[in-house]
Amino acid sequence: MNNTTPLPLVIVSHQLPEAWLAKLHGRCRIITGPPTTVEAGLSADLRTLLPQADGLFSLLTVRVDEALLAQAPRLRVVSNMAVGVDNIDLAACSRHGIPVGHTPGVLTDGTADLTLALLLAVARQLPTAAADAQAGKWTTWLPTGWLGADLQGATLGIVGLGKIGQAVARRAQGFGLRLLYSGPHEKAEAADLGATYVPLETLLCESDFVSLHAPLTTETRHLINAQTLRLMRPSAILINMARGPLVDTAALVDALQNGVIAAAGLDVTDPEPLPPSHPLYSLPNCLVVPHIGSATQHTRRRMAELACENLLAGLEGRPLPHQAN
Repeated sequence: MNNTTPLPLVIVSHQLPEAWLAKLHGRCRIITGPPTTVEAGLSADLRTLLPQADGLFSLLTVRVDEALLAQAPRLRVVSNMAVGVDNIDLAACSRHGIPVGHTPGVLTDGTADLTLALLLAVARQLPTAAADAQAGKWTTWLPTGWLGADLQGATLGIVGLGKIGQAVARRAQGFGLRLLYSGPHEKAEAADLGATYVPLETLLCESDFVSLHAPLTTETRHLINAQTLRLMRPSAILINMARGPLVDTAALVDALQNGVIAAAGLDVTDPEPLPPSHPLYSLPNCLVVPHIGSATQHTRRRMAELACENLLAGLEGRPLPHQAN
């Protein structure tokens, strides 16, 4: 940057650890929003600064659409600290000539790890067993107490065999699971993973566990609904590690209450966050965690660093390392 000209102004939508944003220091002026616990979207104070903003560092809770872009005529780049960009109107950004950065790759392993953790926790009824032990219901060793599902020899259906889906498949091999997958097309990588491509309907019918790793698009919204849930086995377990709206929440509640499927483990929900009074929390066969798939120290910091790299490239007119549009 030329030191004789003002440094570009960057809006960082929410507070993050200073070390995570170190790459920006000295290369732009940073205005940071409130903690995410205060406000999910872009705060009113930050919106007043949009006309002067050269760059926007956003979290997935910030909606970037035509209305926001109309307030930001100087904006040169949007950098989203997430792999998904369903919170961003990519077409609108493209019309304005604004590149959109995202952070693929770095959260693959963390998310895949949590997928297996969530699957195991639900399959082996860990939350119920732990709660019962604390409540004094563990009085002796019970031959029929807290019986769960076996992974060895069972079938795992992976919906979306992208990077995360492939990482889940590699981990699942170690548990002796038979692997099926569905998606828009077959993947060459599936052969090495021992995964068989089948239509979604076949996957749902034949799987003991169904794990969602597809992006949220018009076609995948409510992919799991009342009709598709009825294709699943009554003993089946659904895991959603992708995006909440892939699942019709009302249909899932009904399916869990009425034995259409056995259980569910959700890292993402619709709406998100799920209100504390939501019926999913009261169901003993549903485990909900607060979107923590990438929540490891290394992963979240690396996501922020990649978002900084995308942001700086856009400000300097260079191709973004990871561009979504």
